[in-house]
Amino acid sequence: MKKVTFAICGMGNRGTRYAYELRQRSDRGEIVALADTRQVRLDAANKYLNLPEDRIFHRADELLAAPKLADVMIISTQDSQHKEHAIAAMKKGYHLVLEKPISNKPEECMEIAAVAKEYDRQVLVCHVLRYTGFYKELKKLINSGIIGDVMNIHAVELIAYYHFAHSYVRGNWHKEADSSPMILAKCCHDMDLMLWLSGKHCLSVSSVGSLSYFKAENCPEGAKDRCSDGCEVDCPYHAPKFYLSRMPGWPTSILHPEPTEENIMEILRTSNYGRCVYKMDNDVADHQSVLLQLEDGVTISFTVSAFNARQDREISVMGTKGNIWGNFKDRKLHIEVYGEEERILDLAPLYPVTTGHGGGDGGLIQDAISFFSGEDFDMTSITSIHRSVESHMVAFAAEESRRKGGERIVMTPPED
Repeated sequence: MKKVTFAICGMGNRGTRYAYELRQRSDRGEIVALADTRQVRLDAANKYLNLPEDRIFHRADELLAAPKLADVMIISTQDSQHKEHAIAAMKKGYHLVLEKPISNKPEECMEIAAVAKEYDRQVLVCHVLRYTGFYKELKKLINSGIIGDVMNIHAVELIAYYHFAHSYVRGNWHKEADSSPMILAKCCHDMDLMLWLSGKHCLSVSSVGSLSYFKAENCPEGAKDRCSDGCEVDCPYHAPKFYLSRMPGWPTSILHPEPTEENIMEILRTSNYGRCVYKMDNDVADHQSVLLQLEDGVTISFTVSAFNARQDREISVMGTKGNIWGNFKDRKLHIEVYGEEERILDLAPLYPVTTGHGGGDGGLIQDAISFFSGEDFDMTSITSIHRSVESHMVAFAAEESRRKGGERIVMTPPED
């Protein structure tokens, strides 16, 4: 069988992770070109890939200006760049693996979907949680009818205090104008999951939430502008203590692909990652709750919060004949059919891989290879670009409602 070839546009955390997953499947998928503006990222990746110089590009537009080099392009640049890069790639002849969110603007999401249809391109959006054992098995159980018709879903995403500080106070997604609203950047995953699990379209959205804590009035007395300036305040967000204790793994690897105490401290002295979390210019919400009204009277409630020690997801699906609940990291699904004893499905023996979004990153790449090679396989997790757009529109509506004090936003369901 012919290998599926990939070019990767953007070698940050996501592009690097997908490159790793492709290397684990080198008998079926091959990386043939890379693009990134940072030489250190390209050098780190090419230690393993050994690509020729003419397949290494220092800008996305240089790669996109070159002749078509691969079957599929992975677009993992910044949210605000997705439209330009995705459309240029599709017009060049590439199918896409497109990092979420599709775009940080609703009209651009629609435009990308329209170009995919016009040019007959396949676009897999990186809703990686669909590809985890936890959610795949939950979807199978719901589809089996064991709990009857789904009536309610309640879900919670715990970002974890350190993750939120890294990504949404100091990091790339700290300012909506430069990236995306938090509910889109972090939770279009979750909006996609809720619609997928329920099998219904969304009719209306309401949401409340705010940026309540990570702002100047909550700054401890005596805190320095930078943690690396000798700040002595006892604080869980102290940057040197946090990042140096997590070498060489995430999120220190975001600061540098090959972190050392010297290069990390230099980055903390010169970038937002070393700034006090109470003195940043962040403006995205740090907690938010969303209520969805779906077809056939189905309702979904979802909460996301920075205020937890754990980074996790919890879900409860309530149906007319029973309910299923579980914790993503616990990897157990509790099945409670009315009038019967509780049954617990332990997913650990079935899905031993827990790295990379609970195995979702590898699952996505595995299915992408199968999909683009035309292989016959279980397509339970595959979503079209058109279906993915709906989850993004729900997230945009949630942010609009939040800004309007919880006003109900009526949705227009897409045509199936």
